[in-house]
Formats: sequence, C-alpha cells, structure tokens
Amino acid sequence: MSDHASHYGYIANKDDYLKRLRRIEGQARGLQKMIEEEQYCIDILTQVSAMTRALQSVALGLLDEHLSHCVVRAAAEGGAEADSKIEEASSAIARLVRS
Repeated sequence: MSDHASHYGYIANKDDYLKRLRRIEGQARGLQKMIEEEQYCIDILTQVSAMTRALQSVALGLLDEHLSHCVVRAAAEGGAEADSKIEEASSAIARLVRS
C-alpha cells in the first residue's frame, strides 16, 4: 500500500463500497447456482445485467470520488502530478466507456 492510501477519496465510504461488493459477490454466486441448476437463459441474462449495473455503479462512485478528491488535489498542486492524474482519470473513463 502506498503512503497516499490514507488520502484516497473513497476511504470515507469504504464500508459502503465493501458492502456493495459483497452483495455483488453474492450475485455472482447466485449466477453460478442458476447455471448449475440449468435455469432459463433469459433469467440468467437478467441477473447478469443486474450485476453489471451494480458493478458500474461502484465504478462510477469510485471515479467520482477520484475526480473530486485525488484529481482536484493534484490539479491544485499543479505540475507533472496534475497532468498525470488527469491522464490517469481520462484513461479510466475510457475503460469504463468501453466496458
């Protein structure tokens, strides 16, 4: 863990993120069980869609906190760190849009 870990924007909401990710983990286990039990394709796809939306929600929350905390702080400091954080955020957004 880096020395900046205590400064990450999501730390204030860490427990909420963990709770949401545990729910998503449960959804993944539920999907496995649906396949094992040979349930109807559309029902499985509906659950995959719900899980995908849940993951996207976590990703967007983390991105928002990264922008409002890490990127804003780096931009205020300026220099190469600001450029790096903006490029990093831009790349993350591009990955999310493609997913």
